[in-house]
Amino acid sequence: MLNIFTLANGRLVQEEIESLEELSRFQPIWVDLESPSPDEKRWVKQYYGLSIPEDVTDEDIEESARFYEEDNGDLHVRSDFLIADADEPRSVRVAFILNQHNAELKSRGVLFSIHDEDVPVFRLLRMRARRAPGLIEDAKEVLLKLFDADAEYSADTLEGIYDELEAAGNLVLKGNVSDEIAGEVLGLIARQEDLNGRIRRNVMDTRRAVSFMMRSRMLNADQFEEARQILRDIESLDSHTAFLFDKINFLMDATVGFININQNKIIKIFSVASVALLPPTLIASIYGMNFKYMPELEWGLGYPYVLLLMVASAVGPMLYFRKRGWLK
Repeated sequence: MLNIFTLANGRLVQEEIESLEELSRFQPIWVDLESPSPDEKRWVKQYYGLSIPEDVTDEDIEESARFYEEDNGDLHVRSDFLIADADEPRSVRVAFILNQHNAELKSRGVLFSIHDEDVPVFRLLRMRARRAPGLIEDAKEVLLKLFDADAEYSADTLEGIYDELEAAGNLVLKGNVSDEIAGEVLGLIARQEDLNGRIRRNVMDTRRAVSFMMRSRMLNADQFEEARQILRDIESLDSHTAFLFDKINFLMDATVGFININQNKIIKIFSVASVALLPPTLIASIYGMNFKYMPELEWGLGYPYVLLLMVASAVGPMLYFRKRGWLK
């Protein structure tokens, strides 16, 4: 899918392109390619002179090659964006190419973005740019606003983790946690821990990208100050992710503790039962070993007497254990 974005009365206007002729009718500041087809890549190369390699969004690219500037002034940035899907949270690699001086289009630069699937941050920026005139002025502003929206999206996701952990905490801290509830809580905690780790990695990647833009001296004074504000927002998220890791560890330890308590209750039952049944076993052993022939032939009341004695010897310890509270 090939979408281009132009500025009209200070608003970002989206156009979906389906042919090379349509592409030549606009002067965009942002060209977005989502899972581009060979034809769409050919149109971009033919009209903008930009060749898109096949491995542009590969995950195994060298870390040092994710941010660089070419001799012609084009800026290349490869950054990861979070998709906080409840079923499968993941990160999507997005390749940005910022052509800062496109003389043929007589514009203030064009931002090219290439990715394999739709990114929530992109939708958020498009919605804001349509509603707020003057939010974006050039291609550099688009890239900066994307990183700003990415930091805010991470913050919103952290709020969701707070809510999920609060629900898990209510289940754990009310006490009397069964094995079924403990298993449910452990699954919820594991999912939130994974999501929290992805957020921490995502904000670290965003920090690197924004820092690179600041070092490249491509930003004007206002954009530079905005980039500094984005970095401050990211720093505030670090403390939240660290706190969530501590809270997750606490809930994990508490849940495992309740599981151990439930297991200890089972072991205690077996221990109490083995001690309570020890006297009847001793009586039965002594009774059975003191007859030359079958007990029924020598003492007719032997069995009733011994059974009564065995029951009495078992009831006594059980009453004692109950009095001490060991059967609760």
